Amino acid sequence: MVQLIRLPALSPTMEQGSLSTWHVSEGDSVDAGDLLAEIETDKTTMEFEAIDPGVIGKILVPAGPDPVAVNEPIAVLLEDGESLPDDLSALTDSIADSAPALAASEMTAPVQLARQETGAASSSADSVTPLSGDISPTNDSTQAIPTATRISASPLARRLAQEKNIDLAMITGTGPRGRIVKADIDRAPVATVSAIAPPTTAPQSDIAAQFHEREMVSVPLDNMRRTVAARLTEAKQTIPHFYLRREFIIDPLLDIRAAANTALAEQNIRISINDFVIRASALALQTVPEANAIWAHDQILRLKPSDIAVAVAIDGGLLTPIIRDAESKSVQQISIEMKALAAKAKSKKLLPGEYTGGAFSISNLGMFGISSFDAVINPPQASILAVGAAQRRAIEKDDGSIGFATLMPVTLSCDHRVIDGAVGAQLLEAMATKIENPMSLLL
Repeated sequence: MVQLIRLPALSPTMEQGSLSTWHVSEGDSVDAGDLLAEIETDKTTMEFEAIDPGVIGKILVPAGPDPVAVNEPIAVLLEDGESLPDDLSALTDSIADSAPALAASEMTAPVQLARQETGAASSSADSVTPLSGDISPTNDSTQAIPTATRISASPLARRLAQEKNIDLAMITGTGPRGRIVKADIDRAPVATVSAIAPPTTAPQSDIAAQFHEREMVSVPLDNMRRTVAARLTEAKQTIPHFYLRREFIIDPLLDIRAAANTALAEQNIRISINDFVIRASALALQTVPEANAIWAHDQILRLKPSDIAVAVAIDGGLLTPIIRDAESKSVQQISIEMKALAAKAKSKKLLPGEYTGGAFSISNLGMFGISSFDAVINPPQASILAVGAAQRRAIEKDDGSIGFATLMPVTLSCDHRVIDGAVGAQLLEAMATKIENPMSLLL
């Protein structure tokens, strides 16, 4: 039986990906477990394996940077002896219209590239949740969140409608159960085009036209940059940010860090200031549990463990690998784990479970000499700590005399739907207590 191989969701937030490499060609026979392709998402690169045996009848999406929506057909799988009909578009429409879209796990199995390198066994069921869209933790008492009515249309019809700028809401489908198919798009009157609201910003061609006389290079958006742009725009438009600023005296911490690094030199371990900040944040969230929370639309979810996401800059964007249960780990353990996660992030080999979740983030630009900045909250998290460069400055001591101290500025961005000003202030106070008395971070 003819089957469509569809692009699976390789992480809970994945909405699209691109086919970076095909490892099979049309006419190739494949068995279950054979490598089909490599898929690049906004955060990682995954290998894509076949579940069912057959013959690759047609590759619908060639390798390249162009994004493909989750669940979009990317290839046709035939049984031995089957052949493709002359009208391939009719075939894809008939398959799409004759049955509901299959989940990713029913068609193919994604495998994290890092697992291949370490020789570990690959299993899509163990590492990937075949879901798409926004995912938030739920329990039996959670009420379903209403969503907009979805227009029933085949993937091919959706693609053609987008290319022709046709509003699917204006089309009456003639497929099974009123589904819109390719023929409906072909018959669509011109009037359906004008029904689409104009974009709120100037089209790309209009913006580029303003600079056509200037020397420039056009840089196409990859999946990561598209996702970063969409999520940060959503965050600033939908999250009521407020900011709390403070400076921590870190001279005692610097002394303890120097002594610890001397003791750990033979083990080739070097603890950073950021490792202490991670540990202090984790313990502070235990002291102020009201801040260890995320926004889940119809409820606030307070986490018991302190799962700390840490921003790591990579080519083309950033990733936020997570130190889970950071409150129960030593600074040394955090340092080792953070270095390993950062290396995987920079090579785009993080597993989905290593960068999804967390209730609190840290973004440190101090190493770049940035004195202070305001970080954007990463939804559904409710707070993020921006850490600036430490500076030695004159301060007034408790006895009124003037002395010098090393001050590290921080800015805590909070979601006011979850964290009130007093709670945010208590969280910063708890962090200050830990960082300015660093022996407590080593216990």
